[in-house]
Amino acid sequence: MKSSSVALAAAVALTVAVVAAAAPDFAGLQIQPYEPPKAAPAFSLPGLDGTPQTLESLRGKVVMLFFWATW
Repeated sequence: MKSSSVALAAAVALTVAVVAAAAPDFAGLQIQPYEPPKAAPAFSLPGLDGTPQTLESLRGKVVMLFFWATW
């Protein structure tokens, strides 16, 4: 009984030592804190039929916008 307790204590101590030694150095990695995404500003664009389409009218739907210029 006593030898199994000693073995268990040694295993726990070894595990704690390995985990503490293997912990990453987050300060050295220069990790930036997570910032949640910001909502898109309210805007409207003309639809194919010329009527204005607002982003608010598409709330809850997947929206993919393509902007490009030909200059």
